[in-house]
Amino acid sequence: MENFKIIGISVKTTNQNNQAATDLGNLWQQFYSEEIFNKIQNKEGEEIYAVYTDYESDYTGKYTTIIGQRVSSLDIIPESLTGREIQNEKLKMYTAKGEMPNAVINIWKELWASDGALNRTYVADFEVYGTKAQQGSESEVEIFIGVR
Repeated sequence: MENFKIIGISVKTTNQNNQAATDLGNLWQQFYSEEIFNKIQNKEGEEIYAVYTDYESDYTGKYTTIIGQRVSSLDIIPESLTGREIQNEKLKMYTAKGEMPNAVINIWKELWASDGALNRTYVADFEVYGTKAQQGSESEVEIFIGVR
């Protein structure tokens, strides 16, 4: 799972001044309102990925978020969408359990608080929204962090 290809929509954002909360909320809304999932070809599954990459520094700097789906090929990238190959050498997985998006936000807050101990690579981190992602208080989302 360390290396995969994704096609979706993207935004450059930062965690400063709660900017990411606004930008990512808007990106998720766009993903569903414009039915981006219907524009993606060569999908490898129905899971939705939120990928965090192109970090300027660490979680305090600017980075790019891509919301999309895994694909087998980047040969066909529809206009206005972004295609990217994600490469990590090693990942650490966490599972957010509970009401979304709060459960995911709480995991990220824990990760940021222990950032130095994690030895993160800041190449690419991502969340996987599968069949359990929209089950109210029983929801689960997997979060993968690139580590050394």
